[in-house]
Amino acid sequence: MPLLSILRRSALLVLALLLAGCNMVVLNPSGDVAAQQGRLVVISTLLMLLIIVPVIALIFLFAWRYRQSNTEATYKPDWDHSTQLELVIWAAPLLIIIALGALTWISTHTLDPYRPLDRITKGRQLPEGTQPLVVEVVALDWKWLFFYPEQGIATVNEMAAPVDRPIQFKITASSVMNSFYVPALAGQIYAMPGMETKLHAVINQAGEYEGFSANYSGAGFSDMRFKFHGLQGADFDQWVQKAKAEGKTLGRSDYLQLERPSEREPVRRYASVAPGLYDAILNRCVEPGKMCMRQMMAVDASGGTGKAGLSPLAITEVPRGEQQLPMRTVAAEICTADNPTGAPLPARTALQ
Repeated sequence: MPLLSILRRSALLVLALLLAGCNMVVLNPSGDVAAQQGRLVVISTLLMLLIIVPVIALIFLFAWRYRQSNTEATYKPDWDHSTQLELVIWAAPLLIIIALGALTWISTHTLDPYRPLDRITKGRQLPEGTQPLVVEVVALDWKWLFFYPEQGIATVNEMAAPVDRPIQFKITASSVMNSFYVPALAGQIYAMPGMETKLHAVINQAGEYEGFSANYSGAGFSDMRFKFHGLQGADFDQWVQKAKAEGKTLGRSDYLQLERPSEREPVRRYASVAPGLYDAILNRCVEPGKMCMRQMMAVDASGGTGKAGLSPLAITEVPRGEQQLPMRTVAAEICTADNPTGAPLPARTALQ
């Protein structure tokens, strides 16, 4: 057997072995949203290959046809223009760009993660009145916390959802920016502290799937993974009951302990959750006595607190100059670099 043939077959065998270990979940997912995104990747790639493949083929064709040893090839050193060739060169890429632009425009609106689903899968519309399963997601250092407000439970590094039921994710983070990603379910969505992003998705096949952070967030990033279980309706109810039977209460003090950085955190289940805990995490006011961000924003939106907000500033008016014009004096009690405690300072005068 020729050496070249042996090398070719060996290379194909090695390639087959390598591809056998590939996980093609992105192009063969189990959720309708991810499936639509996968088809978008395939269609976009094929459209681009309509230009790339002919160009590569023509490079080899020209190199072979116009090689130095081919004396029968047409030789035109003064040739510089062809209207037909110009039309092909410009028209083909223009048509590809138009097709890609139309595809992008339609897909951007259809697959908007904030848009509620209108179908379960291709050919199956969402029944009227169907309520999504709400899951509140918190990215911690370096673990995932999931709240199920409808079921009243919470879990760490494990989540589940019924097959063919829409899921509405509300996503935030406790400290640094992260990215919530279940390839079999839908595309990745960022998780940011003090902000809430959303994702609508559905799982169409029962099974166990991998979820992880797709954005580097520090030392424990590599192990920031969780299991996503797609379950039939009865199995999901059993999963919820198991969490209620085995878990304990997740209070605010428990959350503050859980929030501390840790790596390779085991699965935890909580049978109940302190009221308003997710909202407090989102507004960064889990600690007792801390003002929530929504309260701060409400104060700012109303124009600030004015004089009342600066109390006990003492504002008085005294006569000034020969004409006895009024002059305002202010006794400040605001913390500064020189006065970090905000202790009362001697009154200073300022012109009206």
